[in-house]
Order: sequence, then C-alpha cells, then structure tokens
Amino acid sequence: MRSTLSCLTATLVLMLCGAPALAANSQQERMTQCNAQASNKKLAGDERKAFMKGCLSASGAPADSAKLNSQQQKMKQCNADAQGKKLAGAERQSFMKSCLSGG
Repeated sequence: MRSTLSCLTATLVLMLCGAPALAANSQQERMTQCNAQASNKKLAGDERKAFMKGCLSASGAPADSAKLNSQQQKMKQCNADAQGKKLAGAERQSFMKSCLSGG
C-alpha cells in the first residue's frame, strides 16, 4: 500500500512539473519567432520594443492569411514549399534561407 502511494505521488509530481516546462518552451519559441521577425524588419530601439511587446502578447497566429504581414506570408509559403519537397536538416535550412531572402 505504501509503495503504491509513493508511486502515485511520484507520478503526480512528475506530471505537475512537466506542464510548466512545456509552457516555457512555447514562450521561448514565440520569443525566437518574434526576434527573427523584428530582425527581418530591421527594427531597433523603441520601435523594436513596441513590436516585441505586441508580438509576444499576441494570442496565437492569425487564422487567415489576410491578417499576416508580408514576411509571415513569405515564411508560410517557403515552409509549404520545403515541406512539399520533403526537405530536412541542412538542405531545408539552405532552402529556407534562399527562399526567405527572395533568391
């Protein structure tokens, strides 16, 4: 009985500790994406701060492409093209870099 209770407690602790880690990763991914967008737009100073604040507080990605800015539309298209070509690893990175730079 004591062993079962210990096992259940350990499982519960692991489940509760795992949830914040997933949320942190999601926030880290959003930060990375927002940073990349700000860099692509060559934003600096107060303009960059304002953009980052808005980007990080946005609730998810826009549902339709009409709400996407041109860089987001380009990223979406390049991702779809890379996926269609079944690219992975270094090939995908090279393709994405070329695609996003317009080359």
